[in-house]
Amino acid sequence: MIRKAVFPAAGLGTRFLPATKAQPKEMLPLVDKPVIQYVVEEAVASGIEHIIIVTGRGKNAIEDHFDVSFELEHILEQRGRLDLLKQVRQISDLVHITYVRQKEALGLGHAILMAREVVGNEPFAVFLGDDVIDAPVPCMRQLMLAHKRFGATILAVEPVAPERVKDYGVIAGQEIEESVYRVTNLVEKPHPAKAPSNLAIIGRYILTPEIFGHLERTPADRNGEIQLTNGLRSLLMRRPVYAYRFQGRRYDTGNKLDFLRATVEFALKRPDLGAAFRRYLRSLNLGKKKKKV
Repeated sequence: MIRKAVFPAAGLGTRFLPATKAQPKEMLPLVDKPVIQYVVEEAVASGIEHIIIVTGRGKNAIEDHFDVSFELEHILEQRGRLDLLKQVRQISDLVHITYVRQKEALGLGHAILMAREVVGNEPFAVFLGDDVIDAPVPCMRQLMLAHKRFGATILAVEPVAPERVKDYGVIAGQEIEESVYRVTNLVEKPHPAKAPSNLAIIGRYILTPEIFGHLERTPADRNGEIQLTNGLRSLLMRRPVYAYRFQGRRYDTGNKLDFLRATVEFALKRPDLGAAFRRYLRSLNLGKKKKKV
C-alpha cells in the first residue's frame, strides 16, 4: 500500500510572472481553491495518509493554507458563517503534512532527494502541483492499482501532440497490455524528430525507495539541476519500470492557456456557479471583430 506522497513545491513559477513574484504558483486560485489543494484532495481520495511538501523560500503561504487559522475560525463562528467555517476546518483536517525545505531550486530529482528521510524505505507517490487531473477514478489511485500488480516504479503518461514532446520527458516502451507499457528508455525534452514516442510523462509517479540511490549518483545537468528522468534512466538499467496511460482530463496549470481552460471548466461544473456562468458565456459575442475602414 502506498501511504506517503512527495509534493515538490519549491519551483520559482517563472511561467506565471509577475503573479508569482510574491506568491507561490501553487496558491494561484482555480475558481476559489488554490491549485495545490486540488492535488492534495486527489492524494487523499487515493488513500494517501502522509504528504511531504518540499518547499523553498517564499512558500510560507502553502503552510499557512493547510494550517489551523484560529483567528479566522473564531471570527466566522462569531458571525454565524458556519458554512465557511466548515470549509476552512476541512482544509486543515485533510491529511497529515510534513514540510521539508529545499534551499535552492536544483531540479525535480533533487527535490525528491530532500524528502528521503521522511519517506523512509517504502514505495511512495510523487505529485507535481502543476498538473490538475479531473478523472472519475483519481489518477493516483489508477497508478496504485497498477503498482499493486507489478510491484515496480510506475509513471503516468499521456499522448501529446508531436510538437509538444519537447516540453516533457518521453518514454520508449512496449505496450504489454491495454494502457500499460514496459519502459525501455526515457528521454528528457527530445526534439520532435528524435522523440521515441508521443507518450509524455506527466506529474504523477509511484517510485520505489531505490530511486534515492540513483538520484544521489545522478550528475547535475548543464543548468545545475538533478533531473528525475535521468535518475529513472539509471534505475531502468537494474529494475523494470512501467508506464500507465491514465484515464482523465489533465490541465497543465503552469501553462496560461490551460490554466484559463481549467478555470472555465471547473467553474461550469460547480452547482453554485455553473448555470449562471454558462449563461454569461453564451451571452458573449465571440465572433471576429470587424476591421475598421
